[in-house]
Amino acid sequence: MKPLLFLFSLALLGADWPQYRGLNAIGVTADRNLPVEMGPDKNVVWKTAVPPGHSSPILVGSRIFLTAVDLEALFTIAYDRATGKELWRRESPRPRKESFQKTNSAASGTPASDGKMVVSFFGDYGLLAYSVDGKPLWQLPLGPFNNQNGHGSSPVIVDDMVLIICDQDTDSYYLALDKATGKVRYKVERPETTRGYATPSVWRPKTGPAELIVPGAYITTSYELKTGKKLWWAGGMAWQLKGAPVIIGDRMFLNSWESGGDTETPPPVEDWNVVASKYDRDGDGKLNVEESAGAGLRNAAAVANYDLNHDNFMDERDWAFLKLHRQAQNSIMMIQLGGRGDISNTHVKWRYRKSLPNCSTPLFYNDAVWMVKDGGVVTTLDPDTGAVLKQGRIPGALEPYWASPVGADGKVYMVSQAGKLSVLKAQGEWEVLKVNDLDDEVFGTPAIGDNRLYVRTRTTLYCFGLPK
Repeated sequence: MKPLLFLFSLALLGADWPQYRGLNAIGVTADRNLPVEMGPDKNVVWKTAVPPGHSSPILVGSRIFLTAVDLEALFTIAYDRATGKELWRRESPRPRKESFQKTNSAASGTPASDGKMVVSFFGDYGLLAYSVDGKPLWQLPLGPFNNQNGHGSSPVIVDDMVLIICDQDTDSYYLALDKATGKVRYKVERPETTRGYATPSVWRPKTGPAELIVPGAYITTSYELKTGKKLWWAGGMAWQLKGAPVIIGDRMFLNSWESGGDTETPPPVEDWNVVASKYDRDGDGKLNVEESAGAGLRNAAAVANYDLNHDNFMDERDWAFLKLHRQAQNSIMMIQLGGRGDISNTHVKWRYRKSLPNCSTPLFYNDAVWMVKDGGVVTTLDPDTGAVLKQGRIPGALEPYWASPVGADGKVYMVSQAGKLSVLKAQGEWEVLKVNDLDDEVFGTPAIGDNRLYVRTRTTLYCFGLPK
């Protein structure tokens, strides 16, 4: 899809930003006259105090929605888009408190809305739906989950369904629900993958069924949206995928990075039958901590990293995923959509393996693919070939990045964990226009609408815009 046609199509869809990273996670709008300079007292249309949480704000009609944790309670909260005034908050049940790493939150999933209802997901409860005016519609308890870093996936609303990925170390699946009732339409088991934090995207081909594309650890899979039928899959992903696929026309851009996947020549890993024959001294079909040491897992902590069901043993399934982890190679890739079956060697058109983001979703904007890596390393790639257009650091914004870049008005906006909000000129040979300081931590992705930029920090929701 050509850039001008792409932006024209966006303009027809209105000014809403209804889910994580906007419409179908593409992160781009046709808004104009967005500010370059911003700060706690610079080009602020309004600002309002918000409770902590790592979810991103969404924009639907006259409302802004986000999720939060306030004094251990989980909330979905609505704000007035014009003024920032809190309109309502609804508390979720919290029957448990699952563990999560310190850079995650019990409110990391971004809500989704179709303009009439809003749906939130909490790993400590499940799914909850409200009308945009705050009327409870339905609830669906889910879990508990076996995901040691906590959940990060966000729900999406597509046609008449709500969809959520529940990948974890055991019993991964995704659900399709009737959005009016919360009843399960279908459930797809995903035994081929483990923990993940991704959000799905939808591809609507000119012919054939609409597809739900679900990234996962070591494999990304496409399912028929209406039925959940498996259509195609591609291997070669890293462990613990985050973010979302970016679908532009019939091309998909997907980043996958995890520690250990940067090795150019992955080390050989023996098959389970060989390992078991060497080290399973008591013949029980699994390796205890002492036996695992002989197989290269030096101590209990090393075993725990791959012990997916937490029984303090390595079994055949654990070893199979250890092998995938050791042999995975991090990359951002472009996949030509339209295939069937295993497309790993036929439809992956290019891979780029350097300076990859840990968490943030790539951006396609102004005929370039944009990435920002921890340390403020920005890379633009040619979308047709994967060739580097420019790579460099953002001066003064060298922190980790959890938020994803977004684009509009010929500008790309990137915000670091430390709240350095950088504005870049949106061209392959990019340049930094301004590095702004919000003086607070940021984990959520900014939203764009009504020629304004909405940014959630740890304590404040900002609406930035130029004077009218």
